[in-house]
Amino acid sequence: MHGMISRPPDAATKDIASSRVMLLLLVCMTGVAPISLYMLVPALPVLATNFGSDISIAQMTVSLYMVGIACSQLIMGPLSDKFGRRPVLLAGLALMVAASIGCVFAGSLPQLIAARFFQALGGATGMVVSRAIIRDLYERERVGAMISLVIAVMMIAQMLSPLTGGLIETAFGWRAIFYAITAGSLAVAIGIALALPETRRDRAAGGGFRGDVGSLIRNRAFVGYVLCQVLASQIIFTFAGGGPYVVVTQMGRTTVEYGAWFATSSLAFLVGNLLCVRFAPRHSLEKLIWFGLALQLGGSILNLLWSLTGLNAAPHWLFGTQMIVMAGNAIVMANSAAGAISVRPEAAGTASGAMGFLQQGLGALMSQFGAYLGGHSTTALPLTAAILAISLLCACTMIFVVPRREVVVSEALIEQAEEEETGMV
Repeated sequence: MHGMISRPPDAATKDIASSRVMLLLLVCMTGVAPISLYMLVPALPVLATNFGSDISIAQMTVSLYMVGIACSQLIMGPLSDKFGRRPVLLAGLALMVAASIGCVFAGSLPQLIAARFFQALGGATGMVVSRAIIRDLYERERVGAMISLVIAVMMIAQMLSPLTGGLIETAFGWRAIFYAITAGSLAVAIGIALALPETRRDRAAGGGFRGDVGSLIRNRAFVGYVLCQVLASQIIFTFAGGGPYVVVTQMGRTTVEYGAWFATSSLAFLVGNLLCVRFAPRHSLEKLIWFGLALQLGGSILNLLWSLTGLNAAPHWLFGTQMIVMAGNAIVMANSAAGAISVRPEAAGTASGAMGFLQQGLGALMSQFGAYLGGHSTTALPLTAAILAISLLCACTMIFVVPRREVVVSEALIEQAEEEETGMV
């Protein structure tokens, strides 16, 4: 028992957790990497023309950026458990600032691609460490709500980032986008340096990377929650990969119309996160996951039925039902992530990193798979069938992998056990 008990947040930590400054910092550190990703997207054709390259080469400034995000999750999470949240965050953001300056002065497309990779490697530190900080600061049943709140606020900024990037490029040129990213990442780093205290919990006896990984992968609850979260995220990647082909190629609609319809999925995901924030204080983490799974499965079944009957030949049927899927998806992802990083709170960084790496790595494959299903079919049936299959697998992890009657020890009982142990010594 000794060394395996995690200490609940003290009074000072609770004061930090309730501050609006902390919420703002969590949003900024989570959003700096994805916002930087989407700001450059409108300028890709300009990059290809400017460097005399094919658009597919310019696209690598996005694809290699995503690889950098995935690698960062695996590296920075464990480092934050070992050295603390603050130093790892500051080091990651310093790398992002330096790489962003490198982007500004890039003289060739390969140089820009390389700088973008390091930009993502540093910037994505905030994505993985923010989840660990949330677990440091909040009790288990509030973690899902806080993750949802941070994602909900961040999504609003993320949805505006392509428009912002396009306006900056039109007015000042593509290099100005990286001036803006440099200024933004520097501002986030300064904010963390001035206002973020160290939140990492005391390390357990026998801790360390190997000990953390070993204890996590042997824990059925951790494996189950991670699989549930990662599988739920693959619904987004699969649909995003196949959706353009279904709407533009199969339905004969314009790319602008597809963009408008796809925005409804983002809106539904935002609504799902807001629902999670509202209901989390009154319901357990597990109940919220099952509620989200019910929405996710129900919407997936309906979408498959519309495909079988031919109704999905119109985008309002496809996206109308997909909105149900995405609302449930947001609830499942936030709360299963909360479950995964709560199994061993002092190793929250390692847990968050492993989960993020699997999510991004599999996402790259599933987006290609979704594109294949959409591009090599005459109906939406293969795509909707794949989404239903992923939804079923997601539910199966909660049924067969996560222990049904796992006793979740409350923070109060943990504190009581520590006091009794101290008294015995």
